[in-house]
Amino acid sequence: MQTNILSICYLIGSVSFIIGLKMLSNPATARRGNFISAAGMGIAILGTLLLYQPSGTEFHNYGWIVGAMVIGTIIGSISARKVKMTAMPELVSIFNGMGGLCAALISIVEFGRIGTNHEDMHVLSILAGMIIGSVSFAGSMIAYGKLSGKIKDHAFPGQHIFNLVVLLVVLLMSAFIIFGDSTSFALIFYGILGLSLCYGILFVLPIGGADMPVVISLLNSFTGIATACAGFLYNNPVMLTGGILVGSAGAILTILMCKAMNRSLQNVLIGSFGGAKASAGPATGEEGTYKEISLSDAAMVMGYAHKVIIVPGYGLAVAQAQHACHELEKSLRKNGVEVKYAIHPVAGRMPGHMNVLLAEADVSYDDLLELEPANEEFGSTDVVLILGANDVVNPAAENDPSSPIYGMPVLQVWKAKSVIINKRSMRPGYAGIENGLFFLPNSSMLFGDAKDVLQQLINQIKEI
Repeated sequence: MQTNILSICYLIGSVSFIIGLKMLSNPATARRGNFISAAGMGIAILGTLLLYQPSGTEFHNYGWIVGAMVIGTIIGSISARKVKMTAMPELVSIFNGMGGLCAALISIVEFGRIGTNHEDMHVLSILAGMIIGSVSFAGSMIAYGKLSGKIKDHAFPGQHIFNLVVLLVVLLMSAFIIFGDSTSFALIFYGILGLSLCYGILFVLPIGGADMPVVISLLNSFTGIATACAGFLYNNPVMLTGGILVGSAGAILTILMCKAMNRSLQNVLIGSFGGAKASAGPATGEEGTYKEISLSDAAMVMGYAHKVIIVPGYGLAVAQAQHACHELEKSLRKNGVEVKYAIHPVAGRMPGHMNVLLAEADVSYDDLLELEPANEEFGSTDVVLILGANDVVNPAAENDPSSPIYGMPVLQVWKAKSVIINKRSMRPGYAGIENGLFFLPNSSMLFGDAKDVLQQLINQIKEI
């Protein structure tokens, strides 16, 4: 009877993951989808604690399990509530890394239990979970350091070849454990663990900042695969379903991110776009002379426009100006101005960063335009207001074959009658290259913190 009830709990958990993931695809239902998935996981955990009956032994260590859950819940809740939107990518990296670490620890514990008598598929699941989980953990920690500015891009000559050699050694050592006959399995296993951690570090370290959204989604996929291996190991449908969903969703998202940047995954992993080699110093203005626009003139141009499109970027997140941006939108609408938002798929530091940012400020999802629909509307737009975006509006992606971002689909903001660019300075964006948009005849620079600038624009527009 208990086994049947536990199976039902696992079924509820699995179905809730599927429903929750489906709801996450729409900002209007994403919050509810999170709660549904969390509730399903809660049911599966409670069912395991109360109903699981391992063969030949008793389920014990309740104190340690519950204590760890309570501590983890407190730390996770406090971290999620206090984190700033600008630090959300770092938090995602940490949480994803913890998932990979858990999968790796499960494999380590299970390997210690099997001894030298083992089935090939059982050991294969252990090794796969440990290797992929370790790579995900180490890589996510490096990604966290790079996103937070604590770790710089590092590469040495022949690093990519060296990485491939490390990976090949890991695979050969794993094959030896699976098919070989030795009493030194433990030593080899922990050697694989050490090399996997090293590979995770070296794998992410040279990748440039502009490619971090792709790296985050790829590492997320790794964590899902590692979790699925643990689910297969324990014959647990909830872990298996959750891992498969996360792994496949992460893989699909990685492909979509690469498509949005017009780059293959191989280019991302080997090209180090936005890394040390592509970096440049501060813009010098060699492409031309930029012109500034005053707050009053910007307010006048926007207040009397028929159509305004706002392009949010990482600068908006840094200034925490999403609420002020929504207030500007409402002020313009009161003047009869049509207002929309253009969202580039890789704007910000993680997939969906701008969508989450604007959703927090209650911006209507119907007003958000994806790349292709936005590009179709720029030609009929009076004013484009760019808030901290840089690389995703760089015309070099279309007209400069020598540019590192050439071929990357960008928002064609220059088609509008007037472009107002809000930045703190003329420094280049995350890819480290100069933006020719700043020097076009229909572009004007509006320097300052995005939140302060938006609040002053709102006051100016109200006086029109």
